[in-house]
Amino acid sequence: MVAQKKTKASKFLTVPTRPVPIDRDRSVAGLLEKMEGAGFGAKQLAEAHRIWLDMLDDNSTIYLCGDGNLITSGMRRLIAYVIKNRFVDVIVMSGTVLYHDIHEILGRNHYQAHPSMSDEELEASDVVRVGDVIANREEYQEADEWIGSVINQLDLTRSYSIREFLHLMGRELSEIAHEDGILTSAYKSRIPVFCPDLPGSEIAIGIARAKFEKKIQIGFDPTQDTMEMMNIAHKTRHSAMISLGSMNSQILNNLAEMSSYITRTTPRGHKYSIAIATDSAPLEARAPSYNGSHTSVFGKLAKGATTAYVPCDPSIALPMIITALSQTAAKFMKGRKRPTFSFSGREMNIDVP
Repeated sequence: MVAQKKTKASKFLTVPTRPVPIDRDRSVAGLLEKMEGAGFGAKQLAEAHRIWLDMLDDNSTIYLCGDGNLITSGMRRLIAYVIKNRFVDVIVMSGTVLYHDIHEILGRNHYQAHPSMSDEELEASDVVRVGDVIANREEYQEADEWIGSVINQLDLTRSYSIREFLHLMGRELSEIAHEDGILTSAYKSRIPVFCPDLPGSEIAIGIARAKFEKKIQIGFDPTQDTMEMMNIAHKTRHSAMISLGSMNSQILNNLAEMSSYITRTTPRGHKYSIAIATDSAPLEARAPSYNGSHTSVFGKLAKGATTAYVPCDPSIALPMIITALSQTAAKFMKGRKRPTFSFSGREMNIDVP
């Protein structure tokens, strides 16, 4: 744990958020089973758990997509758990999620805010507000500096895919991590992490700082990420998608389907899809169809796909679903044939048994 410096922000940064742990002693799965007989959000939450088990049982390649405040709301341990236990196979996360992930893996905290804390006071004390959570601005800047230190170790005579860059950051974080997050869990589990919006995210600040202060510049080749996503889609027999937060998190997955003509393959679409979001979506959009609202909620689906839409903040739904999986998924994992990835420099290969 990195020692906390006493600063003028300390009087505000007093109550760390506590990432939700896994509790095996209570049967959340039993509760969800009962909720499956209800309607609206209760039913969708229960169906999301059941469909996730179906994904595992059917040997699907499972994409986990997310954006928003997944880390600041305390979901880091839960997401790391499903990665390490291979309940998912491919990660597609926004740069904001990954930046907050880096911040916490480095041993820093996000803190609970109080309504009495005014924006003027927080700003004067170098405290950043993220919804009802706050953080130390100086510690965010230390994360920026750390990102630059990683870039400084790379071979800057060539370009990198964003996936490779994130893989290398996961490797460096794994050597110093106080506790696992998305990037370290993915590195240790040898699964790829993609980020469709890195240039417009907080990670770009660390990259820009390295360029401005140290005159070092890294070149990115985002087309390589698209090629790799195409390769995954091409080799996968059945695919499934879980999207958390805004529906924008699935854009990169949709591009893999749209670009399938390059490899002269017919888009199959996802056989299963779960969306957990606060975006407004009519329940009838869950019916298998190809209208606009259906695609925006669940991405590109196969005919007759099984879906669940949970109209809920992921920070409420994920603790229940993942805790239930910790109680129910073991028997589905024993015979699961999951894709394996190999990483060699800039190349990524996938093997689907």
